[in-house]
Amino acid sequence: MTTTRTARVALVGDRSEHVRSHTRIPALIEVLREQHGLALDAYWIPSEEAADPGLSGFDGIWLVPGSPYRSEAGALAAVRTAREHGIAFLGTCGGFQHLMLEIARDVAGLPDAAHAENDPTGADPLIVPLACSLVGREGAVNLRRGTLAERIFGVERSIERYHCAYGLDRTYLPTLESHGLRFTGHDDDGEVRVAELDGHPFMLGTLFQPELAGDGTRVHPVIRAFAEAAVSVASRAIPAA
Repeated sequence: MTTTRTARVALVGDRSEHVRSHTRIPALIEVLREQHGLALDAYWIPSEEAADPGLSGFDGIWLVPGSPYRSEAGALAAVRTAREHGIAFLGTCGGFQHLMLEIARDVAGLPDAAHAENDPTGADPLIVPLACSLVGREGAVNLRRGTLAERIFGVERSIERYHCAYGLDRTYLPTLESHGLRFTGHDDDGEVRVAELDGHPFMLGTLFQPELAGDGTRVHPVIRAFAEAAVSVASRAIPAA
């Protein structure tokens, strides 16, 4: 397999051998290179270091599972950096939740929006406990036609794996939609499972964990699409000869 240009990717999160998705990621990066010719030069960035301005020099930012992060501010800074600098962004599980939180606070004018896992007494909870925990469960995701998510999956319905107990409070959907978020994947009850940001080259969040798909020998389409987007950013950053 011929390898394309290498992309520098920040894996933002508090790396732990006890988080299964974290242990899967190195092998998935190797699969991307071997099977798809997509080379990622990946660096683990602890959440408390993600506010460093140097994050803007990456081609991709992947806010990985493992919440609560040691630094909520760092996780939000990673989202903001990707959004403001046109960097390819993927947020999975906790990354999805903090994508919602950053857009609410910094774009939609809801500075008091809170994550109930981080701030159980917050006056304006945006991310709340799910009615039914999805820890260790699988569930259907229905993709909206004509969206980035549907193009990535190549199907209108998929079964995905979760390990989370928090999600978006649906009462905020109209506000977030009016500020550019598109909710493009839902479960059978209409609960949000995938979101993407209008006007951004690639900014996608999934409440499920694509890292856990299969046995780790093949890459989930969402992860492959993120890698392709990061490589595209890397290619644009180098002037033509």
